[in-house]
This record gives sequence, structure tokens and C-alpha cells, in this order.
Amino acid sequence: MDISFAVITCSDTRDLTRDEAGAALERLVLEAGWSVASHVVVKDEQEQIALAIVGACDQVDADIVITCGGTGLSLRDVTPEATRSVCDRDVPGIAEAMRAYSMTKTRRAMLSRAVCMQRGRHLVINFPGSTKAALECWEGISDQFEHACKMTAGGGH
Repeated sequence: MDISFAVITCSDTRDLTRDEAGAALERLVLEAGWSVASHVVVKDEQEQIALAIVGACDQVDADIVITCGGTGLSLRDVTPEATRSVCDRDVPGIAEAMRAYSMTKTRRAMLSRAVCMQRGRHLVINFPGSTKAALECWEGISDQFEHACKMTAGGGH
């Protein structure tokens, strides 16, 4: 099954040439045989992140939108709020699975505020901005992407 992804890196200090976590996730998407329809970097501003998510869903039409960064406890970390502001339905199990898997690596995973939500048929998943943490989260959930996309497209279990 072909799945198209959009990667949105949320950072005040990164650009596409210095976006290690986003680039690592993009490589994993391609290695899995899926496609990357878009990869952008936006500032840690709730409105910019929300607009990027809307664009990735409504214009790019990515099946899965990955945000990277902005999920911690800093006051600048607003990715979960931006995600909630433009999405319809919560998909808590994916974020819970990311945290549970990451907790086997580091107890700091409990500090993540990452969410997973739906905007229509599109999944929006918040990944951490740390490359190591993002790769661990991918490892913990990516085996469910095809089934999730079949379900969001109207397929059964």
C-alpha cells in the first residue's frame, strides 16, 4: 500500500539543511517504500504550525502528516495545541504507544505532550524534535500505518 507523508518540522532554529530529525523520518518513510509529498520547516508559532498542517492535509493531501518538534514542556512547545486546533478527532492510542515504547528507552518520555489526531481522513502525528527520540517513536508505531490508513479511507478492520 502506498502511503503519502508530509513532514513538518517545528523549530525556531532549524531549516531544511539542518533538520536532522525530520530528515531521518523522511529517510524511514522512503525506506519503507512510501512517499514524501512535502517537507517544510515552520517556526514554533501555533498559527504557522496549524496552517502547515491544514496545507499538508487539504492541499498536499498527505495520508499521514508528521510534525517534528514542539512537544515538550517549554512554553515555546505549542505543536499539540496547533494540532488540536485544526483536527477533528483524537487518536490517543498512537501517542500512548509512542510514549510507552519510548519509556522502555528513557523515563523522560513521560514528559512528552505529543498527540495524534485526525483531520478528515488524514492522520496527524506529533513526533519529538530529538532525532533519537523521533526514531524510537517511529519504531514503536510505524507497523500500524498501513492498517490505520485503510481504516481512515473507509476500510474495515
